[in-house]
This record gives sequence, structure tokens and C-alpha cells, in this order.
Amino acid sequence: MILAGDIGGTKTNLALYDWTTNRVEPIRLESFHSGDYKSLEEILVEFLTAPKALSPHALLEADDKIEDEKTAKSPSEPVKLTAACFGIAGPVIDNHSETTNLPWVVDGPSIAKQFGILRVQLLNDLEATAYGILSLRSDELEVLNVGNPPKKRQALALIAAGTGLGEAILFWDGKTYRPMPSEGGHADFAPNNDQEIDLLRYLRSQYLHVSYERILSGPGLHAVYEFLRDTKKNEPTWLMEKIKAGNPAAEIAQAGLQGQAEIAKQALELFASIYGAEAGNLALKALSLDGVYVGGGIAPKLIAKLQDGTFMKGFLNKGRYKKLLSNMPVKVIMNQQTALLGAASVASALSSASSS
Repeated sequence: MILAGDIGGTKTNLALYDWTTNRVEPIRLESFHSGDYKSLEEILVEFLTAPKALSPHALLEADDKIEDEKTAKSPSEPVKLTAACFGIAGPVIDNHSETTNLPWVVDGPSIAKQFGILRVQLLNDLEATAYGILSLRSDELEVLNVGNPPKKRQALALIAAGTGLGEAILFWDGKTYRPMPSEGGHADFAPNNDQEIDLLRYLRSQYLHVSYERILSGPGLHAVYEFLRDTKKNEPTWLMEKIKAGNPAAEIAQAGLQGQAEIAKQALELFASIYGAEAGNLALKALSLDGVYVGGGIAPKLIAKLQDGTFMKGFLNKGRYKKLLSNMPVKVIMNQQTALLGAASVASALSSASSS
């Protein structure tokens, strides 16, 4: 049995797999609100001591009304693990990480010792997602640009906006793609037109350093909206009230996608254009001729906007390199468990190496 985790600033997903070589569905998958816990270890204790699930055979034999309470209430049993891997939103150095958006310190050797796991590997969350895309099916992707990749494999790029902005590069080693973590989302925002220059000036009044993550994230979409609100003064009262009462990014996205408010539509337009531009920047830096993947929690929610051409216009707006970029496939990851899938594939490899 292996354990995989996707640890983010908002939520932590954990799953148990009986994975040997090929992708399988998790035996058990649970999600936890990260902010409710003081450490990853606290979540692991709760997850790993949960009641043992009924076997598929027992489920088939059980009636709607289970007569025997002992069958319904299986005893708690400690889970025996051969390996574990966790994707973490933050830099990982020497199998150790201080999370970016949580007051947690996560240490692989300490987790291995506490829970009796032979091998524990920590990965940057985008590195985990990069491993995950290698196991995705075609029906778990939406194509923004078909492209024309070369016959000889080169490199892939991955960009993912969610709570923050992550980036990664996958290089071909002759046999497989090897993910390389990055903190490129914290690189300087580079405006492309007068409106974006004004956006930079607006954000500089609030932050000493304006990175792409300040724009290409959930909080970033809200910041783009506030820029338009404060400069164009066109915020409807009903939307202002919904934003105050709910999740700002979600309310803005809904209003924009449904065409309910012009300011929300403009915010999505600016967001998608800058998202495409930074994806193009990453594609040039990685020379990702084999393609670019767009991941994270935001892209699937804004897929209709990303498909209307705004993203690809920003992606291709690179002057003399427009033709080069037009040959790169661009795909949106629709499977929200891709990072978990990648962590599981790494844990499976660790488990196989330990038993061989």
C-alpha cells in the first residue's frame, strides 16, 4: 500500500493506492481543510487511523439495511505503508519544506520515522503535477492549440494558477520526461500594453514586488477586478455585495462567464490574456516544443474563457517567435487530482525500488 498527498494552502488531499506499475483508482481518498490543522502529521494521524473501509466483496453482500452492526462498524486498523509521496505548495530542499501559504514545516525523514514508512519523498506541487500529466488520458484534457510537435521528443512546460501560480519544466532524458521544479510564478510581472502598465502601477502601490502570482491566482483575479473597479468606477452594487459575502474570485468568474457584469467580463479578459502571455514566456524559456499544459484549479473553471481565443492570443504574441509557438500543443488539465496522481506514481516507484 502506498500513500499520496497533495498539500495546498487551502486544502490537503490524501489517498491510498494499491499501485504497482500502471495507474489505478485510489482505494480511499479524503480532503482536509489545511488551515484547520497545525501540521501535516496531524492530518496523517486522522487519515491513517480512519475506520477500515468495507471490502468490495462485503459491499456486494450487504443489504440496504445491514443487520449485523459489526459489519457496519469495522474496527480501526493502522495502515501499513511501503512508501509515501507528497506534493507541497512551496520549495522542497533536501526532502524538507516550509510551506508558502501555511505555517507548516514538512520533513520527509520525520514523517517516515513517525509513521513507520520506509520511503517518504517530498516534491514541489508542480513537480508532482508534472509527474501526473504523464498518466493522464486524452479525455482528461481540453486542447487549446493542436500544434505540430517535432518527431524527436524535446521538452514540455507546465503552468498552473490556483491559490498561487506554479510552473515546471519536463525535459526528455532519452527514455522518459523528467520534471524539474521551479518557482517561476514569483518572477517579475512584465506588462505588454498600456492597460497592463497601469495595472502594474496599481499593484506597486500595494506590494514591493509584483510577481505574476499577484495576478495569475485566485487572489490575483480579485486584484485585477479591483484595479478595474478603482480606475473605471463601473462596479454594480449587487456584485459588490456578492463579492463581500462570498469567494471574490468565484463570484467574479461566475459574473464574467455568464455575462452578468461588464467589469467581470473585462477582468476575465485581462486575466486570460496575461495568463496566456506568461504561458508563452515559459514556453520560450523551456523551448517546450512538445507542448504546454495548463493546470491548477482555475483553468477548468474558466475553460469557456480560455477557449475563446484570448489565452492563445496572449500566448502567441511574441513577435518573431509567433510561428514557433504556434507549433506547440497547448492543453488544459481537467483532472483536478493530477498532482495526487503524480505523487502516487512516484510513491509507487519508491515502493518498487525498496522491494527489489
